[in-house]
Amino acid sequence: MAFRFEDLQVWQKAMDLNEQINQLTKTFPKDELFILTSQMKRAADSVILNIAEGSTGQSKAVFKVFLGYSLRSAIEVVSCLFIAKRRDYISNELFNDLYSEYEVLVKMITALKNSF
Repeated sequence: MAFRFEDLQVWQKAMDLNEQINQLTKTFPKDELFILTSQMKRAADSVILNIAEGSTGQSKAVFKVFLGYSLRSAIEVVSCLFIAKRRDYISNELFNDLYSEYEVLVKMITALKNSF
């Protein structure tokens, strides 16, 4: 693989979850297109982008900063899941599944961040 981030399991996990969020938001009402849909997709994208950007040959201290940004974006996605659930855009089962997957991702990001 050409770029360091491609080998990171945390980046791969974030990519998988990003696809799930992208598919999920396609089911949201059209009046949410520029509100919750956009916010949720941007936050899910930000998780991946910050992991990649931070991993590119910079110092470990800089990578930790970017992992912090990624962590906060993952938490933002979880908050969006709560909003979607409350607005009845997603089932409890889907919410629980995605919540659990993001819990794993957050632990992965935190573990990587703490490894430096």
